[in-house]
Amino acid sequence: MRATTGDQFVQHGRVVGQPDKVGEIVEVMGKGGDPPFRVRFEDGHVGVCSPGPDTEIRHRSAKEGR
Repeated sequence: MRATTGDQFVQHGRVVGQPDKVGEIVEVMGKGGDPPFRVRFEDGHVGVCSPGPDTEIRHRSAKEGR
C-alpha cells in the first residue's frame, strides 16, 4: 500500500459502533511511498503506522494541489 505526504490514513473500527480513526500522513518513512508512515490523527496524536487489512489510504487528488 503506497502513499504520499498529505494522504489520509483511515483505520476502520473493528467493532460495531466503533468510529474510524482518521489521520493525515505527515511523513512516508519507507522507500517509494511504502510503509511505515508517520500519521497525525484528528485528536493530535502522532504515531508511526503500517497499514493492516482494516486500513485504507485515501489519496489526495491532483485537483487539491499537491
